[in-house]
Amino acid sequence: MGRTGEDIRKRIARARLERMMVIAVVILVAVVPAIPIWLMYGWIISQSFSGKVILGILPTDLTLDNWRFLWSPIKMGEKEYPNIWPITINTLALALTVSGLVVFVSSLSGYALSRMEFKGRTALMQFIIALHAFPSVILLIALFVILNKLGLYGKGFVTLVGIALIKAGLEIPMATWIIKGFFDNIPWDLEWAALVDGASRWKVWRTVILPLVLPGIAAVSIFSFLSGWSEFLLVFTYVAQEEYYTLPVMIYYMIGEFIHIDWGMLAALGLFYAIPTLIFFSVSQKVLLRIYVGGVKG
Repeated sequence: MGRTGEDIRKRIARARLERMMVIAVVILVAVVPAIPIWLMYGWIISQSFSGKVILGILPTDLTLDNWRFLWSPIKMGEKEYPNIWPITINTLALALTVSGLVVFVSSLSGYALSRMEFKGRTALMQFIIALHAFPSVILLIALFVILNKLGLYGKGFVTLVGIALIKAGLEIPMATWIIKGFFDNIPWDLEWAALVDGASRWKVWRTVILPLVLPGIAAVSIFSFLSGWSEFLLVFTYVAQEEYYTLPVMIYYMIGEFIHIDWGMLAALGLFYAIPTLIFFSVSQKVLLRIYVGGVKG
């Protein structure tokens, strides 16, 4: 009996030790790397609403003066930047255009790749993946030539439209592959039943199939919107007029004011820029948790 009790105590101690080791590994892997990120978030929030922070994240002298760019021109040093609201509209227009184009084209092409058999289908899908491997930076010169030939360079807001087309073209390959996975999980019986009832292929896609892949469409639209919202390189390269900048480009130029930089206003502007992404993730997190690349979780 004593031997059995001693064995039980050893097993309990071993189980506790294993559990502590698992917790320690989780803390090292998941918690410790996130600490600098949370500290940065803490600093930007504290600095946005205070004149000075101590110990990095503790605010003092609470004020809304750092948010004055919402109701007055942005001045930093001797430089005056465009009003924040037209810049925000430019950024929002770019993001919405990219998202709309990506969702429309990828939902059609993903359906075609999933449901239609044609010569070269496998090679086309491999080519789609290869297209996503090209970063936009190596295409800058070629894209400049194309924009110039199409008359979309140096034309103000029209240039932003050209950039939206480029960005959508870079995002469509992977979005098509993702949407195709969702179409693959829909049984053929549903589509055949609608076709037998006399519905056209277009009507079947629009009224029967599309509602079943809404989680995938939501994910693609969110990712493409955020990609357009955060686009910096193409706008920085091709947009010359300040009034057609987007928020990432304007923040970049404000950071360049090293001597006269207003850290409080810059932090508030950075928080203002991050608000839409926080809203999107908070609203769509339930949808994102239900999906994975290529299907829907039960």
